[in-house]
Amino acid sequence: MIKQNMMQKIILGLSLLFVLISPALRAETLDRIVAIVEDDVILESELMQEATSVARKLQANHVTLPPSNVLKRQILERMIVQKLQRQIAEKSGAQVSEEMLQNAIAEIAHNNKMTPAQFRANLDKQGINYKQFSQSISNEIIVNQMRSREIGSRIKVTDNEINHYIETHSNINDNDSYHLGHILIALPETASAKAIQKAKEQAVNIVAKLRKGQDFRELAMSSSDDEQALKGGDLGWRSAGEIPTLFADIVTKMQPGDIAEPIRSPSGFHIVKLLEAKGSLKMDEKHSTTKTKARHILIKTNEIINDDEAKKKLLALKLRLKDGDDFAVLARGNSDDKASALKGGDLGWVTPGALVPPFEEAMNRLTLNQVSDPVQTQFGWHIIQVIEREKQDNSTEFKKSKVAEEIRRRKIEEETELWLRRLRDEAYVDINKDRL
Repeated sequence: MIKQNMMQKIILGLSLLFVLISPALRAETLDRIVAIVEDDVILESELMQEATSVARKLQANHVTLPPSNVLKRQILERMIVQKLQRQIAEKSGAQVSEEMLQNAIAEIAHNNKMTPAQFRANLDKQGINYKQFSQSISNEIIVNQMRSREIGSRIKVTDNEINHYIETHSNINDNDSYHLGHILIALPETASAKAIQKAKEQAVNIVAKLRKGQDFRELAMSSSDDEQALKGGDLGWRSAGEIPTLFADIVTKMQPGDIAEPIRSPSGFHIVKLLEAKGSLKMDEKHSTTKTKARHILIKTNEIINDDEAKKKLLALKLRLKDGDDFAVLARGNSDDKASALKGGDLGWVTPGALVPPFEEAMNRLTLNQVSDPVQTQFGWHIIQVIEREKQDNSTEFKKSKVAEEIRRRKIEEETELWLRRLRDEAYVDINKDRL
């Protein structure tokens, strides 16, 4: 017996198809359903539009296109996974403000050395619809937010992991850069022994073809189940610390042009090629930071004291300081920050990033013993005085922070790959193979 939710999906597909062929639309070109993805569909027009866009980009980068059916299959798989992620994001209520969207587009334009207006004109020149481009960026932001919630929040990095990493990498030039190519032959987590053997044979066959000189990008586009398949399997430049743990030790021993034997993971079989390598800075690089010893007086606003009155009170206190009054005495008698007021307004030694940005920015502009004009933060209004500054070698803390960040990136990348495969394997997807 067909399950109820399965029947609902079939009815959805038939209902949409009925609408498409209703008498009012007989004169229109039939837009067929290529795939049903949970409670949504992907139409042939959507697939063709995406295929045209991808083909144009590949040709602009002088990449030989795979056969049309292969390219459409890869694009459809990417669209399916994107739609599944989008469905989860929509159910969670994730949204993107217009300001956030425009900031993201402005950043993309900046990275391409253009103004937003120039970037938009360039899109028009390439035949790319700006509204559709904006929507794709909005979708990407929402999906990234959802991934951060679903995956990033679960990733933890322990002190033991950091210390172990530093010990085992102490003699490695950990900032050397590696340009990697990657092909994934995916397997579900519950794959049978027969399916595993078949995937392994496919991976071995691909390695053999690559070692005989077949183009890596072409094979990646036609064979890889990785997110980067349509980019020719290009993982970009990675430091040693940014390479996925699964093949980090292998890559650091490879020479440019080398292709590793297939590597098994819960996601399937991985094929890695070292495209290029270059040296950079050592992990034992020195790093310093400037600590600041500061004090302040805070006036909070409320029903009685508004912004203007708070500023006037602080300016009056600043004038008294100029006339010779003691800062500590005035802080004890006037500051609404009771914790620091007991210490004469003293905040102790603070490091970069420890204070809210408006306060820190104002503090950093001060010379020693100078008193600031009133500064507003979410806590109220402040006057600030810098008592002392000290440059400190924090190489150890910097190294640990850097290692923790790299371990976290690795974990997120590996967990994301598993999560996406699981999402795809467990979803209801019905592909109309006749339309590919």
